[in-house]
Amino acid sequence: MTRILFKNARLIDPEALTEEVGALLVEDGVIRAAGGAADEEVECGGLCLAPGIIDIGVKVSEPGERHKESFRSAGLAAAAGGVTTMVTRPDTTPAIDTPEVLEFVTRRAIEVAPVNVLPMAALTKGRAGREMVEIGFLLDAGAVAFTDCDAVAADTKVLSRCLAYATSLGALVIGHPQEPGLSAGAAATSGKFAALKGLPSVSAMAERIGLDRDLALVEMTGARYHADQVTTARALARLERAKAAGLDVTAGVSIHHLTLNELDLGDYRTFFKVKPPLRSEDDRLAAVDAVASGLIDVISSMHTPQDEESKRLPFEEAASGAVALETLLPAALRLYHAGAISLPRLFRAMTLNPAKRLGLAAGRLAEGAPADLVLFDPDAPFVLDRYALRSKSKNTPFDGARMQGRVKGTWVGGRRVFGGGDA
Repeated sequence: MTRILFKNARLIDPEALTEEVGALLVEDGVIRAAGGAADEEVECGGLCLAPGIIDIGVKVSEPGERHKESFRSAGLAAAAGGVTTMVTRPDTTPAIDTPEVLEFVTRRAIEVAPVNVLPMAALTKGRAGREMVEIGFLLDAGAVAFTDCDAVAADTKVLSRCLAYATSLGALVIGHPQEPGLSAGAAATSGKFAALKGLPSVSAMAERIGLDRDLALVEMTGARYHADQVTTARALARLERAKAAGLDVTAGVSIHHLTLNELDLGDYRTFFKVKPPLRSEDDRLAAVDAVASGLIDVISSMHTPQDEESKRLPFEEAASGAVALETLLPAALRLYHAGAISLPRLFRAMTLNPAKRLGLAAGRLAEGAPADLVLFDPDAPFVLDRYALRSKSKNTPFDGARMQGRVKGTWVGGRRVFGGGDA
């Protein structure tokens, strides 16, 4: 048996919402009650020790676009960012919509990724919104959730059938709340700023309309539903009403929508083009408040690698998305340093809540939980250099930004996957 004792750590407990200096014992990859001799001691020196981040919605571009991101490069980036579990998206080429493709990506991840990888599968074949996938077979093959990502199903009858069938099997469905017609081709959020910049835009109402439809279908079918990104104040009111009504609904938000706003598009930098587009400052503040109150359950990176050729285009033609596995934690710490969200509640949204939604034992510092851990210095300052990122693609909006928060070590199942000579 291998016993590791973490000493003098500032323990961030997202379950009890506490932070206190203490020790943590790990035995054979599992957190145990302190006591007895240890084979290895890790002197934390007062740095923060928290459960490893569980990131829902990571795009790894295998199969089809391995030049943008592979399981190896994404896994290394995740470990460096304190992400111990990547929940991967099915918007690959081809889409992950059959057990065979799902088994391929699972094997690849096990072979080369140093962190846990849990794959999601498409909800409809080819993510085309016309024909339901074999949800039962994909569940048996290891799919943890079903989503068509940003390819929102326009046919409400097809979506309702998918939700009803998923309900019968207890499967989790992840939706992208946008009205597909209104949001098609949009590069910015409607308003004075988008008009002045001459950018094709979409009203923030498109998100509320899309969420209204999805929640009505959830009420009709009883499905387990998670909205991947709720980014507008108007949609938050609908989410609150659905939760109060007892629907099995949770919601997430990307770190970019919590820390950036539409004004960051000012000089047409395509690294700031994400989907949905960045919102107003009022919407950003409303989303931050929703995370602090628990209305929004999950913070994710929505890691979307794009190569230089996809981004070095006029703003409306450039591909959407940003890499964020390594920047998720330091960007989230901006909210802590601003006094908006405490560290335990921040980690509840990045660890405990996603674990609970997916039925995982991780995301806790409790005895018996997997020893998936991140040791970090929340105050360490640095200037981000995108070329130092471990992702193959370098499309981050934080390039050149002053940030605080350095990961010093990452452990998966008690095994160190980052830190020491790598930090």
